[in-house]
This record gives sequence, structure tokens and C-alpha cells, in this order.
Amino acid sequence: MEKFKILEEKRAQAKLGGGQERIDKQHAKKKLTARERIELLFDAGTFEEIGMLVEHRSFDFGMDKQRILSDGVITGYGLVNGRTVFAFAQDFTVFGGSLSETHAEKIVKIMELAMENKAPIIGLNDSGGARIQEGVKSLGGYADIFYRNTKASGYIPQISAIMGPCAGGAVYSPAITDFTIMVDQTSYMFVTGPNVVKTVTNEDVSAEDLGGSVAHASKSGVTHMRAVSDVDCINRVKQLLSYLPQSCHSKPIDQEYALGDEVIESLNDIVPHNPNQPYDIKAVIKDIIDEDSFMEIHEDFAENIVVGFARLAGRNIGIIANQPMSLAGVLDVNSSRKAGRFVRCCDAFNVPMLVLVDVPGFLPGTDQEWNGIITNGAKLLYAFSEATVPRISVITRKAYGGAYDVMNSKHIGADMNYCWPSGEIAVMGAKGASEIIFKKEIKNSDDPAAELLKKEQEYSNLFANPYSAASRGFVDEVIEPKYTRVKLIKAFAMLQNKSIKPIDKKHGNIPL
Repeated sequence: MEKFKILEEKRAQAKLGGGQERIDKQHAKKKLTARERIELLFDAGTFEEIGMLVEHRSFDFGMDKQRILSDGVITGYGLVNGRTVFAFAQDFTVFGGSLSETHAEKIVKIMELAMENKAPIIGLNDSGGARIQEGVKSLGGYADIFYRNTKASGYIPQISAIMGPCAGGAVYSPAITDFTIMVDQTSYMFVTGPNVVKTVTNEDVSAEDLGGSVAHASKSGVTHMRAVSDVDCINRVKQLLSYLPQSCHSKPIDQEYALGDEVIESLNDIVPHNPNQPYDIKAVIKDIIDEDSFMEIHEDFAENIVVGFARLAGRNIGIIANQPMSLAGVLDVNSSRKAGRFVRCCDAFNVPMLVLVDVPGFLPGTDQEWNGIITNGAKLLYAFSEATVPRISVITRKAYGGAYDVMNSKHIGADMNYCWPSGEIAVMGAKGASEIIFKKEIKNSDDPAAELLKKEQEYSNLFANPYSAASRGFVDEVIEPKYTRVKLIKAFAMLQNKSIKPIDKKHGNIPL
């Protein structure tokens, strides 16, 4: 009877309701319990727990005398903003949230239910790792989870919230999922902890510096977003879900929108007259999309490219944009990897893509070449070429060299390509091109500097504009910037029923 009393108490906790307001006030900066996190995630009174009476099956090292209901993980389903979602929340207060055989079985069961019912799965991770007392059974449990993560990849949305420790084998499940969110100061991820690093490499490093949210958001790119608290983290999970469908077999739910005056005059003044002067591409994004609808992904990593979700006349879209404010918007190893992953995610879940192009090329240098700019750049090229969702590009200024091809050009399957009058589509910049093409004329002239300027202008007039590309159909229309939003709304509406039958093959071989 004692177990059933505990059961009823937990059921009552799970259906308290009013979680958002109550928890926001009481625990805005504090770590929440697993049940408070579940309460905050799901609509009031909708969460149904599965496997509450599960206990571990270990008998070694005195474990037979320590049995706690649910075995350190809460699993179940409910509604998030009216949509069915499955979730698990690891409970650090029970054996440090460590993963046992039965703990893993509960997570696997909920993941399989999510796949069978074509609904998102949310993992709230807070675990000390494998339960050492269970040895290989715990390791096998991790592998069972990784296998389901892989099967679910691209089929249903998977989001991982790191709300405490996540170390060793535990890190690979979040790494396979679509999005990872970490909480500042209270969460960390690493394969080997500071003590092992000290022993093996003699490096002194703290857990925060080694695998905290700042390190993974800005240096490794392992986490897609940082949250300031548990409450903020859960709210970000819910916001992210609003841009994604239930599964790959459905489309994201668009919002109602009444068309008004969609001409944005401010867009005419964003790109500077000086082609070498930077500007903030986020200002362009802000003016094009619906107000306050942009949710940036990987904000602190590879800042020379911007990716994120937004809405355009209520329609959910993904945005990929070169950022002239950082490294002039060049493509490099990290930005290619970042954008390539996001493109594949959008394509997997039927999210149309808008690509804003201002790219002077690929970043040169030994560091880039030796770290695989060739294969990493090819990842982005592959991702765009493979994508079958509606894809529209707007060239705002530069589109040089191979980077022009890679950034969703017409040649790799873009549906519509627009260009602003400030667009420059060429093999390279006018100065570099002139120095190569007119090398002899410049060298033999009486005034080489003046001759170079003359040849630069000659080259610019011929190539550094959008009209040559437009004359060949590589650009569909050269548009005045203020009409960009109008054109995009119409084009995405036209493309909403786009359908491409894939080639009959097992899968491609992306250059990993």
C-alpha cells in the first residue's frame, strides 16, 4: 500500500497545473526538479506518466537494498501547446540520475512510442552517467538509446535539454538529436572529465571551461543554444517545437496572417555604397520576416553565417545568411558545417528555406586547408543539392567564385533566385580579377596604378553586377530591395505544393 500512496502523490504532482506562472516566480534562477521540469514543459494536467513503478534489477554492491520507484527517470507523454509530445526527464535526486538497465528501457520505450505515433521526443538530461554497479548492462542501455536516436533521426523532431551533468557515453544521445540546449553554469558535457584530462594530458581545466555552455556554444558548436535558467531552457524547447512539424510526414503549422502593406522602405538603405563596408545581415532578416519571429540557432558559433527559424506572412521558414559583419561573410570550415547541418534539418522536416547571399568566397589559408575546408565546404554544397523543400535565394551583394555555387545557386536546385541591384556575381572581386587578366597591360603602362583602376572599372561594368547572370536565367529577377518581402511571400506561396520524387537509392554518401 505504501507504494501506491507514493504513486498517488506523484500523480498529483504531475497534474498540479499552473506550472508556468508558479515556477517562473519561485525558481527563475534555481535548478528545478525533474517533475517541476515536466510540469513546466507540458500543458497543465495533460502529462501521463509511463513506468512510474519501475525498479532496477541490480543486486550487486548493496543495490538490492536500495529500490526507488521510477529508477531515476520520468517518462511519459502529454500536450505541449496542444500538440502530442513524448518526453523523459532524468532525476538527479535518484542515484544521481545514473543510467541503469531499466532506466534505459524506460527511455527506449518512450522513444519507440514517439516514433510509432509520429510525435516529437524531448530529452531533459541530468545524469551522472552510467550506473557503475551495473557494468556492461548500463553500457548496453546507452547503445540501445543511441540506436533509437539514429532510427528517429529525420523522422521525428528530437530535442535535448542539458540541465545538469552529461558526461561519458551520455553525450552521444544529445549529439545525434536535432537540437541541444544547455543551461548556463549548471550544465556541462564532455567525453572525459577534468580529472582524466589532467591525468592524460596534464592540462588543468575546470568542468565549466572544458564542457560548459559557453565553451560548447562558441568553440565546439556542440550546443545550438544557451539558456540562462531551467525555466528559460524549457521555454526555448517549446518555442523551437513551434517551428517544427510532428514528423517528416507533416508540415510545420503556419500561423494566421492578414496581408497588409508589405513594402519595406528601410531595405533600400541597408547595403552600403562602398562594396567593402560591412553591414549587419540580421537587420535585413529583421526587416524581411514577421515581427519578432526570428529564433537564431548556433548564435555564438561560426558567426560569419547566420541560421535560424522565422515566419514570413505566418509561414514557417528556415534562414541561412552570410554575415558581412564577421570575416566579411566568407565560408570557412565551421560556417560550412553549421549551415550544412541546419539545411539538412530544414529539409528533413519540410521547412522551406530562404538564403541571403553576400559571400566573397572561401576563407584562404593553411589552417583552413589542413582542417578540411574542401570536404567541409562540400557538406554545405551536398546539403543544398540534396534538399527538396522550397528554396529561394536573395543575393544582396557579393556572390563570388565557388561560394556563389554553394550558396543555393540556381545550378544546384534553387527554385527562385532574386538579386538586388547591388549584387555582384563574378569569379572574384574586380581588383583581383583585373590584376590577373590585365597583368601585362598594367605592367607596361606609364601609370600602372591608374591603369589598374581603369581596368577594375572595366571589369566591374562587365561582370560585377547581376545583369549578366540574369540574362542567362541564373537570376530570375533583379528587384528593388524594398519589394523583397512582397516577392518572397508570393514565391513561397507558389512553391507550397512543391514535390520532387527522390532517386531510388539507399542513401547518398555525404562527405563526412
